[in-house]
Amino acid sequence: MEKKIAIIRGDGIGPEIMTQAIAVLDAVAAKFGHTFTYEDAPMGGNAIDAFGVPLPESSLKTCLACDSTLLSAVGGPKWDAIDPAIRPEKGLLGLRAGMGLYANLRPAELIPQLKDACPLRSEIVDRGINFIVIRELIGGAYFGEHKTWEENGEMAAHDVMAYKEHEIRRIARVGFETAMKRGRKLCSVDKANVLDSSKLWRKVVCEVAAEYPEVELRHMYVDAAAMQLVRDPSQFDVIVTENLFGDILSDEASQIVGSIGMLPSASLGDGACGLYEPIHGSAPDIAGQDLANPIGMILAAAMMLRYGLNMPDEAAAVETAVSRALEDGLRTGDIMEPGMQRVGCAAMGRAIVERI
Repeated sequence: MEKKIAIIRGDGIGPEIMTQAIAVLDAVAAKFGHTFTYEDAPMGGNAIDAFGVPLPESSLKTCLACDSTLLSAVGGPKWDAIDPAIRPEKGLLGLRAGMGLYANLRPAELIPQLKDACPLRSEIVDRGINFIVIRELIGGAYFGEHKTWEENGEMAAHDVMAYKEHEIRRIARVGFETAMKRGRKLCSVDKANVLDSSKLWRKVVCEVAAEYPEVELRHMYVDAAAMQLVRDPSQFDVIVTENLFGDILSDEASQIVGSIGMLPSASLGDGACGLYEPIHGSAPDIAGQDLANPIGMILAAAMMLRYGLNMPDEAAAVETAVSRALEDGLRTGDIMEPGMQRVGCAAMGRAIVERI
């Protein structure tokens, strides 16, 4: 098969980890007889420096024209003081909106080789940790009205969290469909005891539930969900929630399984082209030092193979190679344990390529 992949190399450690992901994809192509071609799509701080905007129109067109898009991480303190309207994060929001990507899937599964890296007690870990957070991606407070003004001699601000029925309905269906393919348990997270947007959220989710009688649905307030994730994560199979809550809970989930550097994510819409990325940031403090963990980026490439390019065997080959590298005792600094062999970003990438 021939596939064209848009590449967003990003900022900070982004180019380093992307280099390793591309090397892994090239190894997959060689093993399975595919041809992958890559189209660069500048986005983030590097695009601001080069073009004056975080998401050039040409980059969005490139992503829409490719079979799938692979993104590393964007942003950093270099661009913190610029006009908020053109900060790197605006490029990411614009990319999601421009590609119509309303569903973000973030799996949280504890890799057995990293069991000791989990901060939870062993009796909790032994119950098993394997769930997925489905986050609505282009609505809510991040896309609502933002306003700052002066009133009676002091500054005031608001951020509007707004949802329409169809936005809730489509992400709820993603949640139920995902639950049907897993353990048929769905937890919808909201704050319906306080927020009108959450009251509508709960109403619409209950309506969609009628279409999926096989799925066990329960509702949980976001503060209770945050507590239950660390008390007993084994109770969760699929979590569906709105944008802000999903952002927070999925980062909490990343720490439960040992390291934010280990987890991939997929952003999907109704079209064929999705966006695949690790959930961590650009880590500018370690950029260029060969210290980054490329596994989250590499597993994002595996997710792309499975869900975006319909190549499940190829995805499994990458995931198995990652497991074997860890089984052989290789660790980057963020997941280092006594008795293991510490390696850098490039060496970890090479080790995974060798095991494909």
